[in-house]
Amino acid sequence: MSRFAVLAVALCAFASTAFSTPVSSNSTTLEERSSARVGRGTYFEVGLGACGEYNVDTDHIVALSHLIYSGGSHCNKRIHITNTANNVQTTALVRDECMGCSANDIDMSPSLFEALGEDLSVGVLKVSWTF
Repeated sequence: MSRFAVLAVALCAFASTAFSTPVSSNSTTLEERSSARVGRGTYFEVGLGACGEYNVDTDHIVALSHLIYSGGSHCNKRIHITNTANNVQTTALVRDECMGCSANDIDMSPSLFEALGEDLSVGVLKVSWTF
């Protein structure tokens, strides 16, 4: 076999291995990462959450709507949140379930709500967020 043929076979074998190897996704689908959800952001007094963890009001955590909580499959995932009114952004951990929230709404710890640039007296923010 000529050197060119050997090189071509080796290159094809390498390429098929490199391009067929799965990449870790941290159990977050591409759809979840690319689709920003827009909803209401409210705050609540935290404690023992549906994920089975205790938190305090100074922790940056959220409760997801019961419509997407998925039996806790999102517990401890980090989400990226933007206050759409002032473009302030931050991150938080999913630690609870919100039974009164619509699908894209999130309930936040008081410190997280304030980290988005608003006083608690505002009560409700319009937020966008992604996993």
